[in-house]
Amino acid sequence: MSVAFTREESAETAAEVGLPDRPVSPYPNLVTASGLRALGAAMAVARAAYDAAQQIEDVNERRRAAAPAYRDLRYFAERLRSAQLVAPPALGDTVAFGNRVTFSRDDGRRQVFRIVGEDEADPRNESISYVSPVARALIGKAVGDVVVLGDGEIEVLAIAE
Repeated sequence: MSVAFTREESAETAAEVGLPDRPVSPYPNLVTASGLRALGAAMAVARAAYDAAQQIEDVNERRRAAAPAYRDLRYFAERLRSAQLVAPPALGDTVAFGNRVTFSRDDGRRQVFRIVGEDEADPRNESISYVSPVARALIGKAVGDVVVLGDGEIEVLAIAE
């Protein structure tokens, strides 16, 4: 039914819940196996939220509840469609996508990060996106290499799978 034939409140609700798409990165959507599983799980959560919203009887509340879930469904469908699964790196001499890298900063801090895809990056859980400045500086470097990063330097201490 057209919004023209519903209550005025419904027209206002329809206008306020037209959420823009979540931004999609211009970089290739590289993912690890765990990242691909996480995208699938996020898609399932979004689908469940959308399905639950469709059960709400009040049309205004249904629109409000469905809008973010539908936006997430579109986003995760696109990210799953464009996902490029990268095989785990063979332990080599240089840093690659999927490696866990230990490095020290010139201020004495030691940090460990796994280089992963954008959707699975979570610095609090020791993972960074392969397009982040730190990861871009480290990829291709070997143990002992020193890299200038911003106003400081970082030294690669260890590379692990």
